[in-house]
Amino acid sequence: MGFDRKIDTTMYFITDSTFCGEEEFLRRVEDALRGGVTLLQLREKNKTTREYIDLAEKVHALTVKYNVPLIIDDRIDVAMAVGAEGVHLGQSDMPVATARKILGDDIIIGATTKTVPQALEAYEQGADYLGVGAIYPTTTKVKTVLTSVETLADICRAVPIPVNAIGGLNKDNIDVLKDADIAGICVVSAIMKADSPYDATIELIEAAKEIL
Repeated sequence: MGFDRKIDTTMYFITDSTFCGEEEFLRRVEDALRGGVTLLQLREKNKTTREYIDLAEKVHALTVKYNVPLIIDDRIDVAMAVGAEGVHLGQSDMPVATARKILGDDIIIGATTKTVPQALEAYEQGADYLGVGAIYPTTTKVKTVLTSVETLADICRAVPIPVNAIGGLNKDNIDVLKDADIAGICVVSAIMKADSPYDATIELIEAAKEIL
């Protein structure tokens, strides 16, 4: 299994750099960190490996400053290259067990799951936390398979590791999750595209306190 360090997934922020330049992107990331995000995932689908590493180094400098773990989406090579605290794997990425074998026990490994069997498999292979969704349709992925709150609750009951809801979540619609026993919420656009990522993060944390 993964290491014992407590991971605070209360406010899990996933980045999106597709709609702004790098300077604006880094400013928004730092605003979110100032606002209190507890875990930050750098997600880049279209960058070259070199571009991904370059951006990851800049983002890692910010997350270290605010003492927030940096999770790299998909790419364990990029995570290793920049000394990131973790990696997040989807169902089509490297199996959790393989990543754990490569990365060892000191790296956070998260996994995206949509069913109880997927969740159990990820946990048994050494995942430290799970992202489950999409709860609502999202603007960040073209193909989105929705996950019911009932399935989310079933997954929360099935595994002893933190389970976070993801997918189209914002401060006005997360109340549907109040009985699911989640550890936290994952958000992209609600922070990334907000007029003030700092204010949006604070408001989301306040809203999350009502359901967690």
